[in-house]
Amino acid sequence: MREKLIQIWLRMASRNRRVLLLDLLLLAASVYMGFAMRLTLMISPAYRWELIRMAAAYPACVTLLLWLMGIYRVHWPQASVEEYARLTRAYIFGSALFLCVNSFSKLLRIPRTSLAITLFAGLVFIGAIRASWRLAEFSLSSNSIPDIRRKKTIIIGAGEAGAYIARDLQRKGSDLSTIGFIDDDPQKRGRIIAGLPVLGSDSELIGIAAQNRAEVALIAIPSADGAKVRKYLDALAHLNIDVRVLPSLRELADGRIEAGRMRPVELQDLLRREPIRLDEAQIDTVISGKRVLVTGAGGSIGSEICAQIAGHSPGELLILGHGEQSIYNLQAKLSESGISTPCRPIIADTADRRTMEDIFEQHRPEVVFHAAAHKHVPLMEENPREALRVNALGTWTIADTAGRHGVERFVMISTDKAVRPSSVMGATKRIAERLLRNAQETHEASRFIAVRFGNVLGSRGSVVPLFEKQIARGGPVTVTHPDMRRYFMLIPEAVSLVLQAASMGRGGELYVLDMGEPVNIAEMAEMLIRLHGHEPYTDIRIEFTGVRPGEKLFEELFYDPAHVDRTSHDKIFLSILGRENGNLISEVESILALRQGDAALREAIFSLGKR
Repeated sequence: MREKLIQIWLRMASRNRRVLLLDLLLLAASVYMGFAMRLTLMISPAYRWELIRMAAAYPACVTLLLWLMGIYRVHWPQASVEEYARLTRAYIFGSALFLCVNSFSKLLRIPRTSLAITLFAGLVFIGAIRASWRLAEFSLSSNSIPDIRRKKTIIIGAGEAGAYIARDLQRKGSDLSTIGFIDDDPQKRGRIIAGLPVLGSDSELIGIAAQNRAEVALIAIPSADGAKVRKYLDALAHLNIDVRVLPSLRELADGRIEAGRMRPVELQDLLRREPIRLDEAQIDTVISGKRVLVTGAGGSIGSEICAQIAGHSPGELLILGHGEQSIYNLQAKLSESGISTPCRPIIADTADRRTMEDIFEQHRPEVVFHAAAHKHVPLMEENPREALRVNALGTWTIADTAGRHGVERFVMISTDKAVRPSSVMGATKRIAERLLRNAQETHEASRFIAVRFGNVLGSRGSVVPLFEKQIARGGPVTVTHPDMRRYFMLIPEAVSLVLQAASMGRGGELYVLDMGEPVNIAEMAEMLIRLHGHEPYTDIRIEFTGVRPGEKLFEELFYDPAHVDRTSHDKIFLSILGRENGNLISEVESILALRQGDAALREAIFSLGKR
């Protein structure tokens, strides 16, 4: 036993050993205080041995519990309320252990007043010494940067996140000197939070910022939607204030809120909406424990589908793509994220019937998310045969194969460009929607579902990366038309709703996601230019190049809004895939067999896609 205690003592870090010894001395001092305040400073001989025995037993019991509950592993100069609460609990258990030992052994004769004083003093002593380390750390770090070099900063939002940010800036030292908070809650006005005053409300922001010559504004509201972030950005734009934002609640999934996570405002912050409510249990019933196949897995939508599916514990994840590099990158990304789901990469073409048959025979997927498609509108105008082969024939091939192999659920990603299509890409996706209805009628045991939405921010081919490259070069930023408008959604938000729609479908449905209000592309370009610290039309020009072949000035989400129903989810609408007359796949194959030029192919595709 003695050797084991020596080994434990040696394994403790030298700092922890010193803290333990200090606790023993402080607890022994608290015992003396208990006796001295009850009796006299010079303890009478009648109680001297009681004092000595208690000064040995009481500190031993308390420090034993402190050690068992991990208190000596805490770095107290950076401790928070949670650590002090943990210390209090450990102290209470240690004191209870001492009382139990003394009650059963009856070795000590302690005056009740002395015992009460000792218990109180012991907690005060060991808590106060740790608090002094915390205060010393705070004092040293907060003075590490001279005030003359620190930027005057306003924190917008005096809630929990704002208080965390303020304390973090004060604890760790920073080049930011916080002036105070801005918050709309009238009960907080004039109050002190985290050592800083609440200066006023949103309506007073400009005046307060100008009066205090603020250089930085921190938007510490993780639940703030895009409209609110835009409001703050617009209000402070003419004051030349550096505006930074706390990432959204989705990005703060680990719960850590600290000053280091504040970053410059990005376009996605201006478009983000309120966090989406999901029925996670319902999604789990579709995915958990199942073999799930994702086509187009290497793309921006497909890779996010894979990432979110992995969070619902599938039995196996099959990631299928045509480009080997994108699948390799996705596999590496999933591996680095630490997911435990078995992940199998597959390189294949969804329009290759024989390969699809082999995949379904070998891997037996139970759920399929079909995101593979050609999506670039101008490129597909120049390559209509390939657009039809992949988007339409590829969808039918994998859907028909899935149905014949008894897949439970098949979910296809569609696009708003399929509504009254003006492009080859849109027409082929509309044909794919209709082919999915054919698959449902042919394979009634499986559930075939389509989910339609507009552009997603950050996807391949998105206009945003192009604008950013043009801004980096100094312009001009090219926009096709001043009235061009598009629906935009963040990729994680869109994929979350895809999974929710997939869990709701009974078969034959076309779900349409609520995309919010359409965004004017020229205004988006202006926002991006300002976010990069430039003034539109002054520092960087915006040049209008004209509408490209296949493009519309605005997109639609429904053919007939009057025949669209709401669902149990307020962000998902329901339409029904219309019944098909005739053999649609034969018509698709006939068009692919044409040996005419691209103009004739486009005309045939439009004829079929606009029915």
